[in-house]
Amino acid sequence: MCLSQNGEKIDRKMMERRNMGGRNIAVAALSMILGLFLIHVSGDNSRVGKFSTAPYHDQMRQLQAFKASLIGRQSVSGSPISPSSSSPSSSPLQEAIGPRVYHVTNYGADPTGKSDSTEALNKAIADAFQVPSEGFLMEGITNLGGPQINLEGGNYLISKPLQLVAAGAGNLMIHGGTLRASDDFPVDGYLIDLSPNSWAGSTEEEIKEGSSLKSNSQLTSSSSSYNYEYITLRDLMLDSNYRGGGISVINSLRTSIDNCYVAHFSTNGILVQGGHETYIRNSFLGQHITAGGDGGERNYTGTAINLMGNDNAVTDVVIFSAAIGIMASGQANTFSGVHCYNKATGFGGTGIYLKLPGLTQTRIVNSYLDYTGIVAEDPVQLHISSSFFLGDAFILLKSINGVANGVTIVDNMFSGSNKGVDIVQLEGPFTQIDQVVVDRNSVKGMKIKATIARGSVEGNSSSWTVDFNPVLLFPNQIKHVQYSLSSSRGSSFPSHALRNVSENQVVIESDLVVPANVFVTVDQA
Repeated sequence: MCLSQNGEKIDRKMMERRNMGGRNIAVAALSMILGLFLIHVSGDNSRVGKFSTAPYHDQMRQLQAFKASLIGRQSVSGSPISPSSSSPSSSPLQEAIGPRVYHVTNYGADPTGKSDSTEALNKAIADAFQVPSEGFLMEGITNLGGPQINLEGGNYLISKPLQLVAAGAGNLMIHGGTLRASDDFPVDGYLIDLSPNSWAGSTEEEIKEGSSLKSNSQLTSSSSSYNYEYITLRDLMLDSNYRGGGISVINSLRTSIDNCYVAHFSTNGILVQGGHETYIRNSFLGQHITAGGDGGERNYTGTAINLMGNDNAVTDVVIFSAAIGIMASGQANTFSGVHCYNKATGFGGTGIYLKLPGLTQTRIVNSYLDYTGIVAEDPVQLHISSSFFLGDAFILLKSINGVANGVTIVDNMFSGSNKGVDIVQLEGPFTQIDQVVVDRNSVKGMKIKATIARGSVEGNSSSWTVDFNPVLLFPNQIKHVQYSLSSSRGSSFPSHALRNVSENQVVIESDLVVPANVFVTVDQA
């Protein structure tokens, strides 16, 4: 009896080994088929345009599903898959050619936008955090290695913000599709929210799952002062459905927002708070989709880009509707190639608002302020050059504590409607003025204002007065005067001197009555 039982045990073990061997042979054979298939596709579809076509991906998914059925619960690399991620919609196997490209439709996301895809998209993001650690970026920030969340050109309806699993990670990309807020999306939320409170408001199950994912991806609580680093958002259209904003970047480092179209926001199109080096480029933002001449323009609200941090750059960006185009309350930001034709100044709008009194440190170059201008509070180290101001758009220096220091407004073009609008204006008195240069601006249909002015007067007199009030920016503020007196009177050499400088007027007097031309240059800097 004992021998019989042992014999049965031996037979059972032999059968299991045969089954395992058969399965291994099948897996090996399938791997060979996959390899041949890839070579065939690569050879027959060498053109980039055909390499990622739908039939190719469909065939790949079919082969992967077949392979998954053979290997059961064993992953491509041989590591076990948890029960909670066994279904295709939960944690599907990645394509053999790109195991770190997470195609959201594999998670059940609806690319037609008819059903809610929030859960599916957040699962794809969570899976991207499960990749092995590739070392660190900034101290305390794990390098995820560059996984990509591929929206596959779909239009996805979401009812909650898309958020990263945990703070303390970087090197991740989300790209290639449209996100649209549902009618019950939080009115104070953002479609993509890079904030440290990623799991706030989540269910207990979601929080536990997030904690598990955090552990699996070797993420620990960040000792860095930054939440995320090197997160890239590219080739996206974000429709906030007039509920909240588009993108929120909180206390993050080296974030890239590239080729994005953000529309229908009610708060901010893009909010950057804390951190630094967020680069926004080649993008379009507007609360309402218009190309100008919108009858509802006076009712625009919201801010297209709100920069509450330092060292950021906005480059080649169009802002076509919002109450404020760019609000900057952080220092050392730069704006280049920005075209603002949001709410016109005549309706109470502002193109660029610099709200950091006493420490502006902002550069605005090669930009286009289209019927909407620039406001700077107590500007200190502000440079505006090579920009075009259309439709009576002007620059307003707003006094908070009466400080204007290190301001350069030069080499710009201003074009207006001959209504006598000054190109640079003051609101409130300025008492601390130093190194302010407004000069060399080309003006048509508006009134020139400058801190450097030149004038002349001719007459047979012993006193000559040149009034610079129509040109000079600051009232009663002339610091430097240069003049020359040219007289045609025979051999006489009259004595002359600068007698008075007040109320932006310069008075030159001589000891004799002589016919003379007097040339005067003044500087308020």
